[in-house]
Amino acid sequence: MNDIQRMSAEQMYRDEIEALIKNEKNHIPNGWKMSPQSVLTYIIGGKAGNKVITPKYIGNKRVVEIAIATLVTDRALLLIGEPGTAKSWLSEHLSAAINGDSTKVIQGTAGTTEEQIRYSWNYAMLIAKGPSEDAIIKSPIYNAMETGTIARVEEISRCALEVQDSLISILSEKRISIPELSKELPAQKGFSIIATANTRDKGVNEMSSALKRRFNIIVLPSPQDLSTEIDIVNTRVEQLSKNLDINANLPSIDTIEKVCTIFREIRNGLTLDGKQKIKQTSGVLSTAEAISILANSMALAGSFGNGTITNFDLASSLQGAIVKDEEKDANLWIEYLENVMKRRGSEWLELYKECRNLNK
Repeated sequence: MNDIQRMSAEQMYRDEIEALIKNEKNHIPNGWKMSPQSVLTYIIGGKAGNKVITPKYIGNKRVVEIAIATLVTDRALLLIGEPGTAKSWLSEHLSAAINGDSTKVIQGTAGTTEEQIRYSWNYAMLIAKGPSEDAIIKSPIYNAMETGTIARVEEISRCALEVQDSLISILSEKRISIPELSKELPAQKGFSIIATANTRDKGVNEMSSALKRRFNIIVLPSPQDLSTEIDIVNTRVEQLSKNLDINANLPSIDTIEKVCTIFREIRNGLTLDGKQKIKQTSGVLSTAEAISILANSMALAGSFGNGTITNFDLASSLQGAIVKDEEKDANLWIEYLENVMKRRGSEWLELYKECRNLNK
């Protein structure tokens, strides 16, 4: 397992899942590994016997409760939010806790086909023997229906409309028709779908109202305040560093606070004290990107420094994340440096100098 670049949630947190199952005291729905109450503990943190369960999602507890309750029913779940609001992360961990398997995934893209949603054929077998069950290549959704588990559809709004709408009959009838074999595959109890959609993709392939009605829709908000965002970034960077051979110290809370402050202010177009408006860059500057920046800064420090993130490391990572459009973003970033960061006092002075040097 140590050679795997990124373990699945059920592999990474196997001990916690096993502890929750072992200490289960509540009713377990059909097809589930643990009760809804234990799934909630797995997601937001707590204890299972003597085992400490680490929080996977830091945010509104009620949102997680609604998501879990939806999956107890026959309704599918759609998680919507800005980039970096942990839609995929929550989707993966819900599947891992409920089924012990988060790997039945369809990644929505412009190239996703209806066959990837339903099923396709092994054409060599099809030509040799004709249509048969052995010749069917099962999609993740097909497998989930067959086993009574959860399938995940990531970035569903990136799929073409006709591909999206192939889900309508599956979600309504809970079965897949296989006309070539004159049969249907009925979904076993426990089957459901968790889909995610990015609000920045709105209008790319807008979901039909017919499809939306088949989902219980939950909007995942951005972190409500700076302290919550710092907690999220700190937790995820620590988790991420365990899987990467970075050879560097974790960033200090002060460093994390600076990154989160910059991101929140540019993202919201306003300084934290509400006194000064700021122009927004073309990028989203999400919480996920803040985590990526800090991981990249650790890599720079570990590979080319003494293992501790310097202001030069941080400035280099910020430059790449913020200045996406050279013509537009470079000027906005310089304005922020001169009008906001420069005036923040001695604690920000070194970071300001390093950022400014990169923009000369």
